[in-house]
Amino acid sequence: MTNKRKAIIFARVSTKDQEEQGHSLPAQGLRLKDYAERNNFEVIKEFSFSESAGSKIRKKFEEVLAFLKRHEPNEMPVLLCQNVDRLTRNFRDAVDLDDMRKHQGLEIHFVQDGFFINADASGSQMFMWEAKVFIGKQYLNRLRDDAKRSIKHKLEKGETVGKAPIGYLNVRDDSGKATVILDPERFMLVRRIFTDYGKGIYSINEMARKAAEWGLRNNTKTGGKYVASQVHSMLQNPFYYGLINHDGELYPHHYPRIIDEDLFKRCKEQRLGWKKKPFKYSNKPFVFRGLIQCGHCGCAYSSEIKKNKYVYMACTKKRDPNCPAPRVREEVVFEQLVEVFDRMAFPQEIMDDIRVNLSKIHEGKKEFHDASLDALQKEYNEIRKKLGILLDALLNQSITQSEYDTKAQELKQRQHEISKQLSSFDKADDDFVISVRLMLELVNNAGKLFRSSNLEQKRKLISLVCQNLVLNNGKVQYALRTPFELFIDDANRQEWLRE
Repeated sequence: MTNKRKAIIFARVSTKDQEEQGHSLPAQGLRLKDYAERNNFEVIKEFSFSESAGSKIRKKFEEVLAFLKRHEPNEMPVLLCQNVDRLTRNFRDAVDLDDMRKHQGLEIHFVQDGFFINADASGSQMFMWEAKVFIGKQYLNRLRDDAKRSIKHKLEKGETVGKAPIGYLNVRDDSGKATVILDPERFMLVRRIFTDYGKGIYSINEMARKAAEWGLRNNTKTGGKYVASQVHSMLQNPFYYGLINHDGELYPHHYPRIIDEDLFKRCKEQRLGWKKKPFKYSNKPFVFRGLIQCGHCGCAYSSEIKKNKYVYMACTKKRDPNCPAPRVREEVVFEQLVEVFDRMAFPQEIMDDIRVNLSKIHEGKKEFHDASLDALQKEYNEIRKKLGILLDALLNQSITQSEYDTKAQELKQRQHEISKQLSSFDKADDDFVISVRLMLELVNNAGKLFRSSNLEQKRKLISLVCQNLVLNNGKVQYALRTPFELFIDDANRQEWLRE
């Protein structure tokens, strides 16, 4: 009786469709076992798995190669597979297999293709092998190109191609089409993170701590804590104001927006600004933590408590170990800031005159506002009609897909710009008058508010009114934010209102 040659079976599928097209793992296994029996092979091991044949490292395939490499050339088992594209569709794996064929005695049988290769393979056999590897690679390239085109088409239609960020939910509408809606449990918390961070008061680490206090959790089965790195990613994601970032390109989407673009830009400025606070100091009870720089070397001032009672501020000296900046009591710096806030009061009669003029301004701008709003809404509706006509032309084959994509993209971009303007109009309708009134109330009571507020409120007031705080030999230097510089030392100037 002839000794049987040893063999291993390799069966693979990469998609569910292949399962349904008769290429299922059990079907491949049965055909390969039948071939082994008819050709007097003894199957010593079966490798059966589902994975992509792309360029990514395939762990199961690496296991097959590792198993084969453990055998000496005279003991190398025969590799049985259904056809070439079940085994490989990329040149890297083909080179590895061909090297084992030439130097380690590997023999590969492609059952459905009807040929095999080994160290003594003929020119026609090698041509079949190389041609089918090339064809498989081209097929894979076409699949990738089709996938890229499909993704780009969805993006240009304003549809997302992946999981929506926290604050949203991926769902299916009544027709079964995938869409994105606001997450009723989380979207307001996301908006609150952007709003609070945009004030320029909190670090990202502080926002993560606040998010945890508010109850924000990941939208996963475990519902894990939302951490600082995730807050950082959130603040960089334009999806929240209406754009999808895909491979560095921005596409307008048609899903609900949680914030507007202006708030997103404010958060970006805060995130990239020099006043960003170090995470490790975020839980320390110091008024000026992360707000003041040294006038000598430009390093941050840190605070520490001495004798469980006194708070001292000192330069960190990270850039210059010999920095001559002296230590300063926190209360000395605090009193200098109190003087700033005290200088911001002005007479009540000016306040009354401003309120009267604000009402006149509001009445005057309402007419302009309504006219502008009507014009924008009319243009938006016209664009929607044009998009409908354009789609009909595509379906009737009056225009090509390329022509449709180009024109539709232009119209949708303008539609996005109009939506942003409409949102700004709605938001600005009352915000101007309300904001000015609140600002004037703040200015008129700034000193009192600063003295009586708690630590966090003091930090908010400092960040709201002052910027670029520098401590130079115990003396605070600062710049006032607009419009607060108008109110310093103008309390007794009668020409203030006219200015």
